[in-house]
Amino acid sequence: MSSLLGKRILIVEDEPKLAAVLRDYLVADGAQVDIIAHGDDALPTLRLAIPDLLLLDLMLPGTDGIHICRELRVFSTVPVIMVTARVDEIDRLLGLDIGADDYICKPFSPREVVARVRALLRRSAEWQRAAIPGAAGGLVLDEERLTASWRMHKLELTPVEFRMLKALAHRPGYVLSRTQLLEQLYMDHRIVSDRTVDSHIKNLRRKFEEAEAGSDPIRSIYGVGYKYEPELA
Repeated sequence: MSSLLGKRILIVEDEPKLAAVLRDYLVADGAQVDIIAHGDDALPTLRLAIPDLLLLDLMLPGTDGIHICRELRVFSTVPVIMVTARVDEIDRLLGLDIGADDYICKPFSPREVVARVRALLRRSAEWQRAAIPGAAGGLVLDEERLTASWRMHKLELTPVEFRMLKALAHRPGYVLSRTQLLEQLYMDHRIVSDRTVDSHIKNLRRKFEEAEAGSDPIRSIYGVGYKYEPELA
């Protein structure tokens, strides 16, 4: 049975030939695929029906991919793969608080895109199935809804931030290196700057502070990584 059988995928891409090739490969793997060519049409479509995964080009006519992703995260946690031709944008795409789960650079093999889609959908399902204590030192993570709260205050997290926090909270008091944290987020062993982890951690800390002033359960271990210590927050 195909791994994408029955999955609904939306491609937002303004290059017709590229979009058609991606569609053909995904359909051959069992997916149902829709294509949008203009950025202004993306959010209205997504508000009407959420797909199982979104392939979102960075540079689009009208509304660009970053704005679409940010607005999408207000009402949906659908997995998002950003597509970009600008290699220099990678750290920014992963580090900014835009809510993307993965990225892929042009030019690429359509087979690689299908593999990335499979991996992200599988990883998303695993995160939702995984168990975590209902509360860990004041932290409550809801896997099904991808929501989090800290000492009764809601944390507005992106899916990537949620997974990073979950990895830390699963082993309170234990240090996780940047490499270990990256492996929790990107399981295909790609080369990603350590600054990506640091940027996500910075965003997490800011959101803890916003939820409760002076509260920060994440500790930096110089030269090693980070750990979750709720008792010291």
